[in-house]
Amino acid sequence: MRSRLKFVLIVFFFVMVSCSKEEETAKKTPFIKAADMSYLPLIESEGTIFYNNQRVAEDALRTLKASGCNTIRIRLWHSPSDQHSGFNEVKLLAQRVKSLGMNVWLTVHYSDTWADPGQQLKPSAWNNLSFPQLKIQFEQYTTQIVTQIRPDIFQIGNEINNGFVFPEGNLTNNESQFLALLTSASNIIRTQSPSTKIMLHYAGIQGSSWFFSKTTAIDYDYIGLSYYPVWHGTDLSVLQQTLTSLGQTYAKKTLIAETSYPFTLGWDDWTNNVIGLMNQLHPNYPATFDGQKNFLQQIKTTVQQAPNGIGFCYWGGEWIAFRGSQASNGSSWENQALWDFDHKSVPAMTVFR
Repeated sequence: MRSRLKFVLIVFFFVMVSCSKEEETAKKTPFIKAADMSYLPLIESEGTIFYNNQRVAEDALRTLKASGCNTIRIRLWHSPSDQHSGFNEVKLLAQRVKSLGMNVWLTVHYSDTWADPGQQLKPSAWNNLSFPQLKIQFEQYTTQIVTQIRPDIFQIGNEINNGFVFPEGNLTNNESQFLALLTSASNIIRTQSPSTKIMLHYAGIQGSSWFFSKTTAIDYDYIGLSYYPVWHGTDLSVLQQTLTSLGQTYAKKTLIAETSYPFTLGWDDWTNNVIGLMNQLHPNYPATFDGQKNFLQQIKTTVQQAPNGIGFCYWGGEWIAFRGSQASNGSSWENQALWDFDHKSVPAMTVFR
């Protein structure tokens, strides 16, 4: 009887210790408050000055950190035509972010240019390769990224709704090859940098459950969704339900990997803006400084109310009209940036606190 009681007490002790460790780990996991700053090196290279809310010139990254931002998201292209968002630039920006005490979230497009649901072009250097040859190049590239940049978050592909590295990694047409590439990337990240969190990123809400049902065999940590009202609907309750369902179904942390909102429908250069019409807005949030701030606060709250919600990222915050008021190749996003037309930080930045 005594031995049985002793055994029960020992088991109880180890269960309690295990639970307390899990709870402690959960408490230590910070809520991700991120901003994508991928254009920053380009914008700075053309002499642009950013200002904080006191109208004092300040490093844009420092302004974000002072506002409570703890993570900087950076896109990586394989061989871009102008070297911006290429490996060397991204490595330097990542080092700069780390020196300020913020985390690096790398979104690896596995392309020379924009990869999204509309296109997933493989790097030109991988053309004319058999799939086994391409997979070797893919693995060597992934290893280089992990070992030389060591991001805190590694996002495998960008908005890979139907796969990436087309046509070989097309989910619909080449599902086994798509999964083979994901598996290779995940294995490399786990081996080379065990502390790095792995994210899979889907654009939108509709179809997300189908996508993540296809990736159940992949070892990863975070489910990331893009959410823009103009493309993904204005029902935030559906967004929250989706975050909750995905997190619980697949036992993953969930977050909004991209979102943004305008503070005006006006423009600051001659480059056509993506958002410029009243019917593109969420009905509850006007295109004002307060409207932008309240929208972002609601996004933050929506994620926090999802049981597995772990954070959000603001996209295009740095993309001000940096080439002057008459530039036709400036910014299509300046009215959604986190700095206004005078390059002063906007009230929405306080949501990072």
